[in-house]
Amino acid sequence: MASASEDLWILGIHMTKFGKHPDKDLVDLASEAVQGALGDAGVTMKDIGIIGAGNLMMAMAPTGQMVQKQLGQTGIPVYNVSNACATGATALRVAAMAVKAGETDVGLAFGVEKLAGAGLLAGGSRSSDSKAWEPHGRYGAVAAVDGRVGTETMPGVFAQIGMEYGHRYGGTSFELFAQIAEKNHAHSTLNPLAAYTKKFTLDEIMNDVMIAYPNTRPMCSANCDGAAAAVVVSDAKLRTLSSDQRRRALKISASVLSTDPWTEGCQVLPDVNTLTRNAARQAYEAAGVGPEDLDLVELHDCFATAELIHYDNLRLCAPGEAGKFIDERGPWRDGKIPVNVSGGLISKGHPLGATGVANLYEVTTHLRGEAGDRQVDGAKVGLTHVIGLGSACAIHVLEKAAA
Repeated sequence: MASASEDLWILGIHMTKFGKHPDKDLVDLASEAVQGALGDAGVTMKDIGIIGAGNLMMAMAPTGQMVQKQLGQTGIPVYNVSNACATGATALRVAAMAVKAGETDVGLAFGVEKLAGAGLLAGGSRSSDSKAWEPHGRYGAVAAVDGRVGTETMPGVFAQIGMEYGHRYGGTSFELFAQIAEKNHAHSTLNPLAAYTKKFTLDEIMNDVMIAYPNTRPMCSANCDGAAAAVVVSDAKLRTLSSDQRRRALKISASVLSTDPWTEGCQVLPDVNTLTRNAARQAYEAAGVGPEDLDLVELHDCFATAELIHYDNLRLCAPGEAGKFIDERGPWRDGKIPVNVSGGLISKGHPLGATGVANLYEVTTHLRGEAGDRQVDGAKVGLTHVIGLGSACAIHVLEKAAA
């Protein structure tokens, strides 16, 4: 057994192109991502001591074992992980924590999803239009809220969350939210792995199909197919590797997973704010950095409204000044703190189980200086963030190796 590791490193990482892959199943996509990550790391399946396998829509399937059968079975422990949209990041954390605990020196994590054509997720739980309410559900006391006190469709939930922020602080508008989508679609034109790489004008975004005000269709994340994988190693293991492997390794300065504490109203509308603030505070403390030290951020923009509130939750701006942050072009690629340079979930795509690892891929690529035309110059510190309703928040802080 390996000794407990203080520092953790991403040694290799890879993601497939996101989009529609009708000729590939879950195992095909995951295997492609894993092979790419192993190759990038300069290791093989024989070196891997643990696998964290993330998938949401087929959560009952032994996805990790299926990929092993495709690429190499060595008898190691496999943890099949399902944690809503935080699934991939949770799989990474499982592998990282096993390495940190000293169970192995090398861990593998991947996330994969087949989601093209899935349509709007959740909702539809309202079963009757009867005026007489009959208690049912847990302890006979919980009824569906869909269409009664709100909505359970994801566009509706995040529309409400964005409108709540505007109501509380002001300084927001339909056009302001649309500017976030304009930014992310523009960023995606430089990302060859994004599902969509089309630039949209502000007018095109605002005049497209309204899904749930203030989110039009181009302001909603794209359901698609894809996979991403990462190899994590201990500090002791890294020191035994080649200079090139050490040079391209990225330090995991913080790996945090939070759930929502009780707050008033959290049983009806998920409180994605509190658990993100809690996770961000823990991540900054663990990494020994602050938001002012970040060179780029990949955050969970499942909808344009979600991105706006997380500027505030991650302390990329002063409290209540997310609108001002956008007005000053702070989150653009050439802004104060570039956000979602990949195109984000809105344009890069959102294959649920893969997203958490794909966000890490983007930050890793920039910190290595390998992002090509979309490279954030001189990037040394990056943060990734995902939210899984229910709720879970995963935040990772990565830092460029000193040598």
